[in-house]
Amino acid sequence: MRKLLIFITALATLAAAGCSTYDQIPEALDKAPLVYHPIIQQGNVVSQEQINQLEPGMTKRQVKFLLGTAVLTDFFHLDRWDYVYTLGEGSTPDEIRRVTMFFENDRLVRIAGDMRPQPPEEREEPKKEVVVTVPDWEPDGKSLWRRGLSAIGLEPDSD
Repeated sequence: MRKLLIFITALATLAAAGCSTYDQIPEALDKAPLVYHPIIQQGNVVSQEQINQLEPGMTKRQVKFLLGTAVLTDFFHLDRWDYVYTLGEGSTPDEIRRVTMFFENDRLVRIAGDMRPQPPEEREEPKKEVVVTVPDWEPDGKSLWRRGLSAIGLEPDSD
């Protein structure tokens, strides 16, 4: 086992010594099967239903209430708000969505980006809530020991 660890360390050192391998190591780690790649979600989740509620002439406060605080606000362009959303595994995003709001005199003037308000005839009806009633749980009178014995089929006769 010790020889194997020395061999792997020496091989990794030799591979890192070459100039061209520095670019290949992160790619090899991204493709490695045993390396955990978490799903990373960043930014504002903005749905089409939220965008459909936007109307020209809304104040900044109303837009902030609907969509939340913008991820990107430029100090030099206070009348532009950028909502950016990325979702991906590891360091490579699979999905990128951008929506930009433009304001004049504290009123919404224009929307640009990947999503725009749909015409009323194309909008989907809001989903109705489904209420499910669940009965209260009633524990059986068996102890943990008796439940374990009955699970494996060794429960004594209860006379």
